[in-house]
Amino acid sequence: MNIDELCINTIRGLAIDQVQAANSGHPGTPMDLAPAAYALWNNVLNYDPANPLWPARDRFVLSGGHASALLYSMIHLTGIHNVTHDGKVEQKPALTLQDLEQFRQFNSKTPGHPEYRHTAGIETTTGPLGQGLATSVGMAISQKWLAARYNKDGFPLFDYHVYSFCGDGDLMEGISYESASVAGHLKLGNLTWVYDRNRISIEGNISIAFTDDVAKRFKAQGWHVHEVKDANNIADFQAKLNEARHASDAPSLIILDSIIGYGSPHKAGTHGVHGEPLGPDEVKATKKVYGMPEDKTFYVADGVKEHFAAGIGKRGAEASKKWNALFAEYKTKHPELAQEIDDIIHNRLPKGWDKDIPVFAADPKGVASRASSGKVLNAIAKNIPWMVGGSADLAPSNKSWLEFADAGVFQSPDYPEANGTFGGRNIHYGVREHAMGAIANGIALSGLKTYAAGFFIFSDYMKNPIRLASLMQLPIVYIFTHDSIGVGEDGPTHQPIEQLVHFRATPGIRMIRPADANEVIEAWKMTMEHNSHPTILALSRQNLPTIDRSKYASAAGLRKGGYVVACCGELPEVILIATGSEVGLAMEAYEILLKEGEKVRVVSIPSWEIFEEQPQSYRDEVLPPHITGRVAIEQGSPIGWDRYAGPTGAIIAMRSFGASAPYDKLREHFGFTVENVLKVAREQLKK
Repeated sequence: MNIDELCINTIRGLAIDQVQAANSGHPGTPMDLAPAAYALWNNVLNYDPANPLWPARDRFVLSGGHASALLYSMIHLTGIHNVTHDGKVEQKPALTLQDLEQFRQFNSKTPGHPEYRHTAGIETTTGPLGQGLATSVGMAISQKWLAARYNKDGFPLFDYHVYSFCGDGDLMEGISYESASVAGHLKLGNLTWVYDRNRISIEGNISIAFTDDVAKRFKAQGWHVHEVKDANNIADFQAKLNEARHASDAPSLIILDSIIGYGSPHKAGTHGVHGEPLGPDEVKATKKVYGMPEDKTFYVADGVKEHFAAGIGKRGAEASKKWNALFAEYKTKHPELAQEIDDIIHNRLPKGWDKDIPVFAADPKGVASRASSGKVLNAIAKNIPWMVGGSADLAPSNKSWLEFADAGVFQSPDYPEANGTFGGRNIHYGVREHAMGAIANGIALSGLKTYAAGFFIFSDYMKNPIRLASLMQLPIVYIFTHDSIGVGEDGPTHQPIEQLVHFRATPGIRMIRPADANEVIEAWKMTMEHNSHPTILALSRQNLPTIDRSKYASAAGLRKGGYVVACCGELPEVILIATGSEVGLAMEAYEILLKEGEKVRVVSIPSWEIFEEQPQSYRDEVLPPHITGRVAIEQGSPIGWDRYAGPTGAIIAMRSFGASAPYDKLREHFGFTVENVLKVAREQLKK
């Protein structure tokens, strides 16, 4: 066989052997996509295996993460270098053959689905189908934005392309419709999806559930559509890749007709090769069809690695070397912009990023935390030029619109009526919460600071991408407003109840529900200073009294997750514990109890996660264990509050869905009144 066939069959053999060794996995898709992966990686992809963090590299996303054996084979054969957790590129391979042999095993570098940060060469964590597609849209948006701001005459620093492999399952998921619509509308000509149309899913031929005319669907969404009738025809496929790369006016879909499990004498084209090993006999029979040694496992023929080194390796090394020289010259011509790029690469904030943050004076009437957040966001974003974000058609309500003079709107220049530019910093996501969440992941993975905004209740549509953001440790800010029954007349469909519990239960997320405008300030500051996790800000629609910090504790206590806001001056006999809008309610009750001579304390716990990170001694100082008289107050589910209320304490919370009525009526009905808090607190004092 020629060298192309030898490389392709080596990829197939490695994928088959990984799955067989693990006795679990998905061999069929790697077997049919091996020619496409070979053609893209070795002949087209602008990527330097020796410098996998090169900022101008092309991005490759394997959206069908179940086909991870394909990606691991490519990482090994192309010789991608290892990257440490602190971002240092090492002179050793990211994946050895021994790593491939440990496919799907505990503590291996080859888990069942690709994981970002876990193995060099993986641009994003994929697994849930469709997520990778939407994430690739975020990467394409980022390239357009970086190019608009930093590319200058003679300095095309950011001109990379984004590729994603997907399958039938990806395109069945609703998020693919949302994200394709965004990409088509924005005319992202730097984006190419390769659709592996093998027509097989776990339950059988997709005709049982999926009969869409995919070509017409994507054409209707503004995409260029190409078809390759034989996945093994790498010349035809490569020609379509080149057409897609040069189509600057719209994203491209390449429909690739393939046979799942290609080469398997008894399983090719069946769902039996989709999600289970071939079995020892079928492995040998298949390798015989490929012309590969039947009794050798994890076999890499002589000349294969050398061929990849002469292809992607040589091309990528030359391109990254040229880019580094270009950037060195750029630093002399455009030093301020070069400093911004350097800060982006090293994940640093610019000097003075927090210089314009407002301070809010004490005010009994106060301001809604969504409004104070909007002011703080604008003050911060003005001084971080690479901070971009948007909302799912709710920016006027959740106050996430960047209003300063040069913020602009991210929009294709082909829409002059929208007054848009790819350098704009406000993104119109439309009513597409699910896609917004995953697109934000792609933007964050590209080094830009980003946020995604919506109503808290609609975070339900975003749970999957937020979970992936946490797995990837991405510093995305989620601005979720209308955080309680304070939504009032909108009724139970719009009143979040269980959402706080869900995100508190999700590892790695920092959930912050500020009590007033100055807690909002501290929340934003803390969020921007940390780069290893996503943060959710749960913000109110209704006004929250701005606490008099000259009389009560500083809002900086938020940085410890929980703190004593007000205290009688001695050990209390009852502690009122609350978050967000209910802290103001607790403060009202506190003042009355204090006048009655009761020993009382108010504790704000805006973030359970941060509070639990504090030493036990501090937590005991805030909530002395021997003080059992406690009242926890929150307009959300009571689940979890027993850890702070204790076995004998009381919890005032939502034990049902809300209702449609003016907010004052709802507060009264559900017990969020000063009178009820006083009643419950006095009952605690009697114990």
